[in-house]
Amino acid sequence: MKTITLIFVGLMLIANPLLAQEKPNKESTEPRNINIERQLKGFDEFANKILKDWNCPGMGVGIVYKGKLVYSKGFGYRDYGKKLPVTANTLFQIASNTKLFTAISAGFLVDQNKLSWDNPIKNDVPTLNFYNNELNNNVTLRDMLGHRTGISRHDMIWYKSDIGKKALFDKVKYLEPSAPLRTKFLYNNIMFSTVGEIIEQKSGKAYETFVKDEILSPLNMTTSTFDEVAMRKTGDYVVPFNEKRESDELYEIPIYFDGEGLNPAGGLMSNINDLSHWLIALQNKGKYEGKQVIPEDVINATLQPLLAFPNSSKYTEIQNTVYGMARQTSSYRGNLLAYHGGDLPGVHSQISMMPNSDIGVVVFVIGDQSQPLYNLVTYNIYERLLGLSQTPWSERKLQDKIAGKKADIEARGKTNNSQIPNTKPSHAIEDYLGDFTNEPYGIIRISKKDKGLQFQLNSIVLPMHHFHYDRFDTDNDPELGQYSVNYRTNPQGDIDGFTISLDEGEVFFSKKVDASLSNPKTLALYAGKYEMAGTVLTISLKNENQLFLSTPGQPDYQLIPYKKNEFKFKEFSDLKLVFKVENNKAISVTQVGSSGEYEFKRKD
Repeated sequence: MKTITLIFVGLMLIANPLLAQEKPNKESTEPRNINIERQLKGFDEFANKILKDWNCPGMGVGIVYKGKLVYSKGFGYRDYGKKLPVTANTLFQIASNTKLFTAISAGFLVDQNKLSWDNPIKNDVPTLNFYNNELNNNVTLRDMLGHRTGISRHDMIWYKSDIGKKALFDKVKYLEPSAPLRTKFLYNNIMFSTVGEIIEQKSGKAYETFVKDEILSPLNMTTSTFDEVAMRKTGDYVVPFNEKRESDELYEIPIYFDGEGLNPAGGLMSNINDLSHWLIALQNKGKYEGKQVIPEDVINATLQPLLAFPNSSKYTEIQNTVYGMARQTSSYRGNLLAYHGGDLPGVHSQISMMPNSDIGVVVFVIGDQSQPLYNLVTYNIYERLLGLSQTPWSERKLQDKIAGKKADIEARGKTNNSQIPNTKPSHAIEDYLGDFTNEPYGIIRISKKDKGLQFQLNSIVLPMHHFHYDRFDTDNDPELGQYSVNYRTNPQGDIDGFTISLDEGEVFFSKKVDASLSNPKTLALYAGKYEMAGTVLTISLKNENQLFLSTPGQPDYQLIPYKKNEFKFKEFSDLKLVFKVENNKAISVTQVGSSGEYEFKRKD
């Protein structure tokens, strides 16, 4: 099983409520008047203390109250190595907080009658295909944006790749649902990427251009960008530092960027100043500086409850959490809270608001070890501004962090307990090499590297070594994770693929065959009628690049390319067909199996 310490784009942390058992306040329908300076007295000292306690390189905090940015401050360093401070202009990757920009962009098109929230999305986008007709006939835009399609994450399709939106759009048809539609919250970045592609198709603009034209520019979010080059030109951007697994030493990790395909799910970069404009518009029913930038009905739609989460049996600060579209709402000690988290390797964010109190909060955190801070800092701010007692968030969660790190070190020290000693691979090492394919995950390449083996999936490259029998494991990398490759020998005695755990289950990758065996011109050589003792086999080419065998009284059998002039049956792994080719023409075909070899001569 892959063990990976970094947090993927869109890791949706539902809540981190902590222990203070306090009677909730009754929510007022009238915004209260808050003395920001007085209520935040002591907060800077609190922030600096938890920065040290959590070994956090840097943090940024912004507070919006009654339509104004009333507090913005950086703590620590945006670049720990160069000791450059966090500022209100420091660009952070906001990761899954991009999703609300995507949901609202789709809402513009709903208002223009180009899309519908609740009709089957395939009615509006006929080229979008799901795994089966039940999904094709029922999945709506609201389902896709509310993580209730029943399709789970499949993040390794896009992680560390340069895949585009259209390619992900086309892969949706391969994603088998894990739960019935609208019965379970299953977070899915690919659905948001697909909505981004739909926005492009329906608007005639690139997704990024649409967001800029309709949201960023009207809200004067002038620094926010999807472009890495533009980010670097500002000179004020975050450099992530994580804590080592075995110690508290901090080390720099690369800034993570996906291909443009993941932009609708988590590609926007922004800062406290720009996001204050975003929060002002969200709190003011879509208005910014007197102009209706976002339709009010679209904002309301994103808050409409879709799926509820069970209440915690241990903690009571957050209750009755429900997810809408790209954000969720909860009762926080009796106060309505709308929020969403965003997580990328080494960079974490939370954007939240209390609509009935006219308060909005932005928190940025650097370092995976510090990720829980965006919840506990957010909650602490609301407690201070609402005059509530302060819950000991940091003390409680810090104990969890320390215990978790200890458990991780102990667990990794026992990795060889399940290894069977003194075993050897069943094949020559060359048989384990090659390209192995899966739809929709693509290609995993196993190659020789120096004296060992190398594993590559997208841009994940790791050394791989023999574990036992036909199992090979990669190194356990703190950023890239670990993968266990379990090879399969087919009935003919060949390595024909392997099973590997990815995302939510095991995935089989087939050993890639010669590309010419999928070429219609090559396949046409084998088509024809073949006869033996009165039995006729018909080999026909269908769908341009698929061979089928048919014989009277039996179903048609698809033939799977295996080797040059050799094909296997999709339904029978122990059988294969071997064609004899002379002068660029198949003159016979032989069925090879455990019961013998039967040769059929060409009739035509």
